[in-house]
Amino acid sequence: MAAPAFHIGVTDIFWLFIVLSSLQPMLKQRLLEASRRKLIGEIERKRGSRVILLAHRQETMSFLGIPIVRYIDLNDSEEIIRAIRLTDPNVPIDLVLHTPGGLVLAATQIARAINRRKGKVTVIVPHYAMSGGTLIALAADEIVMSDHAVLGPVDPQLGQYPAVSLLKAVEEKSKDRLDDQTLIMADQAKKAIAQVEATVRELLAGKYPQSVSDTLAVMLSEGKWTHDFPITFDFAKELGLHVDSDIPLEVLTLMTLYPQPVRHNPTVEYLPGRRVASERSS
Repeated sequence: MAAPAFHIGVTDIFWLFIVLSSLQPMLKQRLLEASRRKLIGEIERKRGSRVILLAHRQETMSFLGIPIVRYIDLNDSEEIIRAIRLTDPNVPIDLVLHTPGGLVLAATQIARAINRRKGKVTVIVPHYAMSGGTLIALAADEIVMSDHAVLGPVDPQLGQYPAVSLLKAVEEKSKDRLDDQTLIMADQAKKAIAQVEATVRELLAGKYPQSVSDTLAVMLSEGKWTHDFPITFDFAKELGLHVDSDIPLEVLTLMTLYPQPVRHNPTVEYLPGRRVASERSS
């Protein structure tokens, strides 16, 4: 008895294509996660440390495509503190930071956990660690930055306004011309600046001379610059911070495995791979 013939029609091919297309993003994400874990493992073996990475990328809401900006939140602080607790004090920690900042409470929790740790903690900044990211970096024993990486001021922000600017606006106006909400915000701004300054002093105590700690605490928290002012490696060194520019190349490679989600044509494009000078034939 002959076996029944098996035919694949156009409809079958269409549905097979739909199934494979739906699985492709998931498979791609799994491969990316496997590559990250492999490289993190290689860095840990090479440096003899525990690697913790805090990387924030702008994401898009499913279906709607609305951009969502990620920042340091309480979930981040819980995860990092858990990782620190799971690490023996004799094992150094390399904390890779790539963040625009975030909640002061969450950043302070992470910074204090690092500051109170007996073992060495190195913060590695491949590109930028602003605001709360800088607060975390200040708690480390050493900050390693790439040549183009930047830190930033830690002056508190109340909503969309810098705390120091609120105080200045209140000082320049008569109280009779200010409403209750503005006065309340100014009071909160004054407290926020004092709290952040005290936190910076706490994080720097014992790592730097008293004069350096006092200067940095005031300079970084009082709003001397705009909140997005870039503190480069050279400037950080001028300020007296313990910074090093010898960033592991593997960490820079690791950051390429955390790509920015793109749902449109890229604004930057080039042929991948390293380019070296070569002789041209005449």
